[in-house]
Amino acid sequence: MNFINSLHAKAILPLLVIFSMAHAADPVVTNISALQRVGTKLVDISYNVTADTPTVQIYLEISNDGGQTFTVPAASTGGAVGAGIPTGTGKTITWDAGVDWNGRNSSQLRFKVLADDLLPDLTDFFKEFALIPFGNFTMGRTNDDTIADAPPASVTVSEFFIAKHEVTKALWDEIKTWGASNGYTDLEDGRGKATNHPVQGIYWASAVKWCNARSEMEGFTPAYRVSESVMKTGTTSPSVNWSANGYRLPTEAEWEKAARGGLSRKRFPWGDTINHSQANYYSYYGDSYDLSGAVNNFHPTYATGAYPYTSPVGSFAANGYGLHDMAGNVQEWCWDWYGSYSNFATMDPRGAASGTYRVLRGGCWGPYEINCGVACRYYFNPGLASNSRGFRVVRSSVP
Repeated sequence: MNFINSLHAKAILPLLVIFSMAHAADPVVTNISALQRVGTKLVDISYNVTADTPTVQIYLEISNDGGQTFTVPAASTGGAVGAGIPTGTGKTITWDAGVDWNGRNSSQLRFKVLADDLLPDLTDFFKEFALIPFGNFTMGRTNDDTIADAPPASVTVSEFFIAKHEVTKALWDEIKTWGASNGYTDLEDGRGKATNHPVQGIYWASAVKWCNARSEMEGFTPAYRVSESVMKTGTTSPSVNWSANGYRLPTEAEWEKAARGGLSRKRFPWGDTINHSQANYYSYYGDSYDLSGAVNNFHPTYATGAYPYTSPVGSFAANGYGLHDMAGNVQEWCWDWYGSYSNFATMDPRGAASGTYRVLRGGCWGPYEINCGVACRYYFNPGLASNSRGFRVVRSSVP
């Protein structure tokens, strides 16, 4: 078999080898074939899949040594791959070799298509998390916005999963209690207006350690390490195992892609205007895109009692990816050090290499509506906490 690198030559990858099945019902993959599109570096991998479940999880693995090892990147894929793929015939995965394997040739390419039935534990997972697909998007300001530190930038983000809701006070307390008996001894109490409101008053390092604690409690690989040990205490800036299956904070690029909900070049997760039926924020006099009817006012439903004026998570409609409160309620900690977009990589950007401040995104119950825009960036001392700041988690893979 030959994979031709030329943009114009026709290349056929005949028979794909190896299918895999998993668990009690054992999905079966058959009739695998592949064809490189003429004049491109795209490869279409076709297959059939049968199972006792209506949908399956499909994975693609790629080898360049005849199937001995499968180490060729398969991140740039589309089509019938990932979670929730209906069973049936004529399924197609498209692999972009120009992104994952550009400039390479091999006569030993093999592909492995694996199918896994969605087990009951994944049902709960997909109730809590949404899949954000691999792809390119334009990050940064749009329309007539004047966000000086968010110029438009074309970036590509790998597939990941993000929580549909901000971390609640109840969930924070559950993990903190477990962590206190398992080496996570300096997680602060956190604050919350009620158990179903977002936790706030959380330091950046505490959000990171909480992610590790939840990962360990649920049997997953923690993402954050300090000096080769799992980060459980302290405030030292950790390293990240980006392929770990545990919980972590989103990168700034991941957060913005998720917040946009699949829309392109819009100011908010749903469009270019905002009102109090869509988010919990402070309405400021003079902004033409605020249609709430309020002038210099907090949200009329949630401005009760003492600060903060947070709302229960999920009080407003979800965006196109099924995510709630990506605008307003509390600002959300991201992984990145704050820095210029000019330092960003174009593939999976992860912010500046170092800095003084960490990035927050999403607006909150207090700042003006423009701060709820998907491109609006905040930066804050990671060693300080506030009643307007919380977080949500992401994962690089399903359990």
